[in-house]
Amino acid sequence: MTVHTSIITKLQRAAIALLAAATMLVSVVPAATAQEISPEHLALARKYLDLTDHSGVYEGSVVQAGIDVYQRLLPQDPTIAPQLNKAIETVIASYKGRKGELFDQLARVYAIVFTPEELQAIVDFYSSPAGMKLSKANAQLNTTVKRVMDVFSVNLNRDFLAGVRAELKAQGIDS
Repeated sequence: MTVHTSIITKLQRAAIALLAAATMLVSVVPAATAQEISPEHLALARKYLDLTDHSGVYEGSVVQAGIDVYQRLLPQDPTIAPQLNKAIETVIASYKGRKGELFDQLARVYAIVFTPEELQAIVDFYSSPAGMKLSKANAQLNTTVKRVMDVFSVNLNRDFLAGVRAELKAQGIDS
């Protein structure tokens, strides 16, 4: 068995294990969603979402949809820019006040994963000064963490390639 074949075999085994785990997870989620969730349980999940929505996820998604549609339709006929802008503004306005629909769906997801007691503890934390500070800082923290991870990934890929080339060179292979 060559090194190449060995690596592919290991990758195939890892992919099969990942697929099996995903299949198991998918089969467990419907069973959990079949349970009836009490209104109080959903209310706790919704309260958590309301306490932590400082980045405007819903609003950002609606605006991004408008931008995507603009970028898709304008190249087809650049002369319709004024009408397209007005149409997008009208449609964006039609989504005002509908954030609750999304958050109610998201609350159900959290209620499936967390018990009422766990959600209460989470709500209590996010209602505390430290929790409020974390919630408000999360968007900026996530952006900063993403930048750090991007730099890490570039460095990791460069160093990994150098390591593999060194291993190959030790085996008499120039790459």
